[in-house]
Amino acid sequence: MSDDMDNNEELGTEGVRSTGSEQGVFSVSGMYREWFLDYASYVILERAVPALYDGLKPVQRRILHAMKDLDDGRYNKVANIIGHTMQYHPHGDASIGDALVQLGQKDLLIDTQGNWGNILTGDSAAAPRYIEARLSKFATDVVFNPKTTEWQLSYDGRNKEPVFLPVKFPLLLAQGGEGIAVGLSCKMLPHNFNELIDASIAVLRGKRFQLLPDFPTGGLADVENYNAGERGGRVRVRARIRKEDNRTLVITEVPFGTTTTSLIESIIKANDKGKLKVKRIEDNTAEHAEIIVHLPAGVSPDTTIDALYAFSDCELSIAPNAVVIEDDKPRFVSVDELLRISTENTLRLLQLELEIRREELERQWHFSSLERIFIEKKVYRKIEDAETWEQVLEFIRKGLKPHIKDLRRPVTDEDIVRLTEIKIKRISKYDSFKADEHIKGLEDQLAEVKDKLDHLVDHAVDYFKELKKKYGAGRERRTE
Repeated sequence: MSDDMDNNEELGTEGVRSTGSEQGVFSVSGMYREWFLDYASYVILERAVPALYDGLKPVQRRILHAMKDLDDGRYNKVANIIGHTMQYHPHGDASIGDALVQLGQKDLLIDTQGNWGNILTGDSAAAPRYIEARLSKFATDVVFNPKTTEWQLSYDGRNKEPVFLPVKFPLLLAQGGEGIAVGLSCKMLPHNFNELIDASIAVLRGKRFQLLPDFPTGGLADVENYNAGERGGRVRVRARIRKEDNRTLVITEVPFGTTTTSLIESIIKANDKGKLKVKRIEDNTAEHAEIIVHLPAGVSPDTTIDALYAFSDCELSIAPNAVVIEDDKPRFVSVDELLRISTENTLRLLQLELEIRREELERQWHFSSLERIFIEKKVYRKIEDAETWEQVLEFIRKGLKPHIKDLRRPVTDEDIVRLTEIKIKRISKYDSFKADEHIKGLEDQLAEVKDKLDHLVDHAVDYFKELKKKYGAGRERRTE
């Protein structure tokens, strides 16, 4: 027996030993190392766990990228978005559709139209051919910038897709997220939009902050053992129950993680087991939750409320487990640490955008200044006697030389070639006054960009304040 085990170990990752027939002997250790671990790694990295830097799973990132490809301000059929996403995502349309509906129901990155289901009742969305979506204004402002995006080839090499999206906001903390992989699960609770912005500003200013979950379903929450979202923490969530009269209770908010349908089922089960007594239940939920619980005569409403919390899904316990992918490895983090990383990443992206903008403005200023010299000093006339292309370039170079001392960088051959491409019509209609105004405008913009780079933290604070001003209305805390 021990010899056989040794032989199996020697097989290692080969996994199969020939027996002289069509059948083979499989090594458990070989299969585990080669197949199971490959599968586990794939599910963790590519399916279940969001990335640290943009807070998105691969399917979510590809959906948003596909929607940006299609974006023209109008709604697109979800079926069309799914088909476009399949250029980037090597899986079936069902998984893309489910992920898209979940993104739409979070009411942050996607504007929806049609029946997208109901997170309160658990009703599913209509078929993809009947519902429509487009990127929200928030998404176009915060999530995309091709100039700061790192790109990679798609799975079939035919298209390019982002490695990460340049998200300038703690998106994962705002949306929350969960996923189950092999031997690893992720459960990130959602947080309040405005509180995340305030906390990001606190990080930039070196001040203390506290993050607590805020659920789209509202309700009550005991966050004493939240443990900053790390493993081992626990949050107790409760429905909001109002006593209408001595024989009627009204549930107006349901706990996060349940629906009115499952909540009613749990109340009926508790009633059948004799844990509480109810006469009839009505579900009037539409835009807001409303479950009316009618009590039999002689039953105390206060006692029933206590029993609902004790024996039904009116009270649940949630175990958060904040885990993200960093450098192709899972990393367990606290929500506080995640916010700091997100804020630092936003600061880095804002700096990169400013540096790119400065470079663009400097290029524009340089060529506009060259163009002014070329036309106002009539350098273009010097090329009339040139017989070769090389002479053209040389005459222009010599003509510019006395006037380029105030330029911010040397004149290159590429600059001179661009000057030769200026049309005669433009030269004849050249307005020196407008040219001076244009150059002055570029100088003002450069000064503004330089000031923002010199005061980068203040610029980032202003950026977050502007986000709150534009998109914070109607996003007040829902959970007490």
